Amino acid sequence: MTTHTATALTSWARTIRRSLEAAQVDAAALFARAGLDLAALDDPNARYPVAATARLWRLAVDATGDDAFGLTVARNVGATTFHALGYALSASTTLRETFERVLRYFRVVSDGADLEFAAHERGYRFAIRVPEGEAAPADESIDAFMALMVRLCRGLYRREFNPSLVRLRRAAPRNRAAFEKLFRAPLQFEADENAVYFDAAAFERPLEGANPELARHNDEIVQRYLARLQRDDLVTRVRTALTTLMPRGEARADHVARQLHLSERSLQRRLAELDVSFSDLLRDTRQQLAESYLRDPQMSIGEIAYLLGFSDASSFTRAFRQWTGAAPREFRASPAASP
Repeated sequence: MTTHTATALTSWARTIRRSLEAAQVDAAALFARAGLDLAALDDPNARYPVAATARLWRLAVDATGDDAFGLTVARNVGATTFHALGYALSASTTLRETFERVLRYFRVVSDGADLEFAAHERGYRFAIRVPEGEAAPADESIDAFMALMVRLCRGLYRREFNPSLVRLRRAAPRNRAAFEKLFRAPLQFEADENAVYFDAAAFERPLEGANPELARHNDEIVQRYLARLQRDDLVTRVRTALTTLMPRGEARADHVARQLHLSERSLQRRLAELDVSFSDLLRDTRQQLAESYLRDPQMSIGEIAYLLGFSDASSFTRAFRQWTGAAPREFRASPAASP
């Protein structure tokens, strides 16, 4: 049985190195002690084991004496830190869409944790959860990611934007003032979750930098990266193949199997082992893409029908009504599609 080793993009470690060097700490020595090859930082697609990265975080905290070091690292994250995902997030139409995109593509950043984002009585709840059996990420990496998401909201929406509540499982930090300064919200440490809560209203408002075409273009780059990363993830590979084949009218099991270098029988068998069917994947992929395309007012219904492999707009309209109970134009006019 093959054991899954959780990994994280080396971009995090590159930002840690930059933060250590700014604090005049010997970053190379800490990387060596954590068992991490510094040369991997020169490869933008390289990944480190989460367990080794957690050691690096702990060493960094010890070396700097700052248990709010994760917040410092978050300040050093740039638009290119997470490849095309950063650009896709910046072009999202609303904060809600931004967080949905993070949820969809988080495996670019790390496959060592699961994200949750959903409406809540407080508004919206965003949480990080470590799957059972996985190596626990360092507390500081959780701090950094939560801080990054709050800073992203402020950059896309308003500088004065604040969460309504921050709950972290970590022990209360000695440098609590740094957390108060960054989050500007009620803080709860030693909580039973790592979660940030937001008021709902701001999440539905249009963002000034929205660019659906740019977001869609970078989504495609991220999808290609994930397809390379997750070669053993058959569902991801099938979805990626379908996205490529649909505009050609070739979104059939035999064509997908050929693109994945499998026989059609092997493809169907392997999907069955995962308890999914090809027809379900085709429907779900079409629906997900359709809703994304409909949020772009520049795309016509006919163009969307073509991209999804339908023979004409009326066929697409009938299928979309079966999926959602609404016609494409009705969906486009509804709050669910609001930019």
